[in-house]
Amino acid sequence: MPTHQVTNQVPPLVGMNAADVPAVADLLLRSGLQDDAIDEIRALGALAGTAEIIELGDRAEAHPPILRTHDRYGHRIDEVAYDPAYHQLMDIAVRHGLHAAPWADPRPHAHLIRAAKFSVWGHVDAGHGCPISMTYAAVPALRAAPELAAQYESLLCAPEYDPHLRAPLTKRGLIAGMSMTEKQGGSDVRTNTTTAVPQPDGSYRITGHKWFTSAPMSDVFLTLAQAPDGLTCFLLPRVLPDGSRNPFLLQRLKDKLGNRSNASGEVEYDGTVAWRVGDEGRGVKTIVEMVNLPRLDCAIGAATAMRSGVAQAAHHAAHRTAFGARLADQPLMRNVLADLAVEAEAATTVALWLAELTDRAAGGDERADRLRRIALAVTKYHVCKRGPSHAAEALECLGGNGYVEESRMPRLYREAPLLSIWEGSGNVAALDVLRAMARQPQTLGVFLDEVRSAAGADRRLDRAIERFEQTMTSIDPTDPDALQYLARRIVGDMAALVQGSLLVRRGNEAVADAFSATRLAGDRGDVFGTLPSGVNVTTIVERAIPAVGAFA
Repeated sequence: MPTHQVTNQVPPLVGMNAADVPAVADLLLRSGLQDDAIDEIRALGALAGTAEIIELGDRAEAHPPILRTHDRYGHRIDEVAYDPAYHQLMDIAVRHGLHAAPWADPRPHAHLIRAAKFSVWGHVDAGHGCPISMTYAAVPALRAAPELAAQYESLLCAPEYDPHLRAPLTKRGLIAGMSMTEKQGGSDVRTNTTTAVPQPDGSYRITGHKWFTSAPMSDVFLTLAQAPDGLTCFLLPRVLPDGSRNPFLLQRLKDKLGNRSNASGEVEYDGTVAWRVGDEGRGVKTIVEMVNLPRLDCAIGAATAMRSGVAQAAHHAAHRTAFGARLADQPLMRNVLADLAVEAEAATTVALWLAELTDRAAGGDERADRLRRIALAVTKYHVCKRGPSHAAEALECLGGNGYVEESRMPRLYREAPLLSIWEGSGNVAALDVLRAMARQPQTLGVFLDEVRSAAGADRRLDRAIERFEQTMTSIDPTDPDALQYLARRIVGDMAALVQGSLLVRRGNEAVADAFSATRLAGDRGDVFGTLPSGVNVTTIVERAIPAVGAFA
């Protein structure tokens, strides 16, 4: 006689196609993508839901990279060893074009296609998304140096992943990293002290210490250093053209809260060879787009994490019984699930819309470029800020089971704060919005025109726009301290407006109504699960429960 029977347990969530989640599928259908592009996205979404791929993500998380400063004979090698699962995930991501492929893809929606793929694949493992995102961002920055771009761009865009350290131009594909911040300044890169000394052959010698270097086993890095005429951007390879190792002394890997599968390291440059990207003294201007594109990926990543949390919570509630009824049928749990789903759908809608704007901006649309400039900073701030509380509530839907590593919910929880920190923490992103409005006043007008395009469709949205305009007119523009003090409130209101406008125009009616009632009209409490009466939670929850092809 067994001591107990295993009953009322939830089957693992396996077989879900992340591209078929309504929040993604509906948007893709409205986007005008060709069938072949949608098929590519759905194929990757299906692959991400298989037991084999989920296991790869688990292995990469369970076996973090290891720093090897020397080989067995005492030679300095400065290598980072990854679990084979990590390399398998990287290989799949690169082959499917999640890295720099849009820059070589002639299709009109290349950036949206890439963003959708990045979104549906992100459920597997967040860590390897870092070098993928860095490679995506490196290309437009590198174009500030046409000669370097002519050599490296095709390799950065190539669907070939080769993790071995070799001279970059001898490889079939490259991965790029970022090595910008220093301990004394962090986001304030203008305080960097790393120096760059020009050489007769046109190269520079870099000397200094970098506090955070993303993906330190990448083939090439974009870095900032003080040249004779000021802060400048440089391309720095791990291996020199003659096959010798460029001085790249890895001091240690960061012991991080999350993002365990990905390495972040401290690097010492000691006469390290690099080539200038852009003019001396124009380093910040050169890397602006390199910052903006990972910001887009941060928003996509936060939205992806939210959908993953909703899927796990809704799946659990659909299969778990408590107090005589399915959790998913109990009113309070339905309120919680619906509220979480509304947040995830709003985040997904605005993130993929920003990818659409990126396509239009890349095609020369100046209005789209101005709108993207301000909306991207707004979204990066708000969506990423909402991630941690969303992850905590989704975890709690599983009860004590959600607090156990096997559920994968703790991983989701650990990852959530990072996306708000990467590429400018909350304050940096919020202040960037104010800076955009000050330097380019027309950006606010373009933003308001965009949110007003839904005028008349929802009275709560109309009133929220009016309140925001009143707020902005009441602020003394000559008092920058007062404006900065209110930055988070201003940017948060802007985020709600753009999400609400998009949902009213292109979202699910029940989701849009719930968003307007709560995020715009303020009819909610201070935690998830406080939707008002009258919201169509049935439709929202049904959309949230994942359809699966198999259980294992």
